[in-house]
Amino acid sequence: MGGNKNAVLNNDRNSSDKKSNPKLTLLPLIALIFYEVSGGPFGVEDSVRSGGGALLSLLGFLIFPLFWSIPEALITAELATSFPENGGYVVWISSAFGPFWGFQEGFWKWFSGVMDNALYPVLFLDYLKHSLPIFDQLYARIPAVLAITVLLTYLNYRGLHIVGTSAVVLASFSLLPFVVMGLLSIPKIRPKRWVSIDFKKVEWRGYFNSMFWNLNYWDKASTLAGEVEDPSRTFPKALYGAVILVMCSYLIPLLAGTGSLESDYRDWTDGYFAEVGMLIGGSWLKWWIQAASALSNLGLFEAEMSSDAFQLLGMSEIGMLPSVFASRSKYGTPTISILCSATGVIFLSWMSFQEILELLNFLYAIGMLFEFAAFIKLRIKKPDLHRPYKVPLKTFSAAMLCLPPAFLLVLVMCLASVRTFLVTGLVLLLGFVLYPAIIHMKNKNWVHFISDRDANAHDHDVEDHENLTVHAVDETEVGLLSDSSKSKNELEI
Repeated sequence: MGGNKNAVLNNDRNSSDKKSNPKLTLLPLIALIFYEVSGGPFGVEDSVRSGGGALLSLLGFLIFPLFWSIPEALITAELATSFPENGGYVVWISSAFGPFWGFQEGFWKWFSGVMDNALYPVLFLDYLKHSLPIFDQLYARIPAVLAITVLLTYLNYRGLHIVGTSAVVLASFSLLPFVVMGLLSIPKIRPKRWVSIDFKKVEWRGYFNSMFWNLNYWDKASTLAGEVEDPSRTFPKALYGAVILVMCSYLIPLLAGTGSLESDYRDWTDGYFAEVGMLIGGSWLKWWIQAASALSNLGLFEAEMSSDAFQLLGMSEIGMLPSVFASRSKYGTPTISILCSATGVIFLSWMSFQEILELLNFLYAIGMLFEFAAFIKLRIKKPDLHRPYKVPLKTFSAAMLCLPPAFLLVLVMCLASVRTFLVTGLVLLLGFVLYPAIIHMKNKNWVHFISDRDANAHDHDVEDHENLTVHAVDETEVGLLSDSSKSKNELEI
């Protein structure tokens, strides 16, 4: 009787949660993935300069997605639907290699995400200062950065569906001026300008870093898988839609700008699209692009913070972090996790773009190599794992799919500076120290962690997941169970 009563109460609570906290649907998820990866063509201008002309830039954004973006999106679709949990890639790595490496993956990705997110309030003010010079002064910038961070953090707190809807609106506003620019440029386009290149001036480190940074983070949305409506159907569709949207958002502005203007490739630096808009359409288009650039940074911030916060929530739900990180507000959002990410953003917002780019790419590359390895190992170790979406390749061919992006990852790491190697080494060391420290805190009962009983109530189990034959349960509740002692030893700290 008690068990039936508890089941009824749990069902009522889950039904109430779903009504008050709507799940992400297809269009908002596409917009969030778009902002995780891109946010528009802002920042791709440097690929023309570092590539010595238009040719390498255009070829890069046409070819790199085939060898990098599409494989990563396919792998993310398979693993995110197999483990539709908020931990995302942390769950994948834990299932394949154990909790130690799962924790390291989570720490690297969270750290790089917070560093990345610290850029966006600053970049927003950089665009704004062209119209309001006061924001070039330190006394105005500091309170403005704090105010922007607090406002956007509050939007995250109010609910993921609000973030998703905001992302749709911001993406529409940010991309529309480039559609207009593309149409206006058609009479002025001369195709021969697209093949201009000066190989002696190619800066390969800057070129590959620009390509990599503008085409990565496809896996970040996996940390929101537990908040997606019908993830087995919605996630693959959203990833396919986002791949097309990202490629078009890069290629259309680049084709229009480089094909219609006789500008020197050295002029193509961050923010140059505003000048391109003025030369093609006039000052009204320039101001529109500048406004779109500024607001795009807000969308990037919202998407990144959501992924970072729900990643911490997912890690808490499987016992890798104290239970306080799994606490939710009345809006269904992870309050403490959001505050933790916001605090990191404020502390890191003083760093410059150039200081952070290589470090972000390096940490991301390490994490992605682990994800590719986990994808292959799970194909071999757990062939019967329930995969609502499966990359339509045999295991050997799936492994071959990972080779080109893995080669690109290693290449980007090899091109990093000595300073990046040193800083990354310190970050890795910190992660290795944090793991045993958290184990010690758990063993000493200094802080509360989600217990085995709590985990059972939440239905978490990697080992039993592939054996599930009935999938009438809400897929957002299926993932890392801890029914068996074996799964508890593997996944809990």
